[in-house]
Amino acid sequence: MDRDESVRFATKYVEDLLSFFGINVAVDSTIDDEVIQLSVPSTSMNSLLIGRNADNLRALQYVVSQALTAKGAEVTRVNVDVADYKRQRADRIAEKAEGWIKKVRETGQPMRLDLSPADRRVVHKLAEDYSGISTHSEGEGRERQLVIEPTDDGSSEE
Repeated sequence: MDRDESVRFATKYVEDLLSFFGINVAVDSTIDDEVIQLSVPSTSMNSLLIGRNADNLRALQYVVSQALTAKGAEVTRVNVDVADYKRQRADRIAEKAEGWIKKVRETGQPMRLDLSPADRRVVHKLAEDYSGISTHSEGEGRERQLVIEPTDDGSSEE
């Protein structure tokens, strides 16, 4: 299954899965950096689809990714967003990250944060735009933390 077929399959898979729950919507799909992006429009079922701490959203992504893998798809990484939940969350995290970066610059002290992998990626990406700041993650599994710290050379790293 090539890239285009992978995107079509993932889109149809999510639409069929949602229709099982009585949600009949058209799912928008694109592919960016070898990740299939699936956008589910807002419905009365947003809270169910997203779930507590976005657990249902992650589970939906996992199921679609596994279905793609089982079909031998060329692209198996999937990002599902419901009603722009993830985009809005990323925007909120980016706003907070600017404050964290400012604080690290002012105090010169590193900051350790417990964030989800997606939130850590947002901060890593944002920090690339700031000189004198570096970010990296430490730890394993659920204990993994993001570290924001000042640098001497003005570079930024992931």
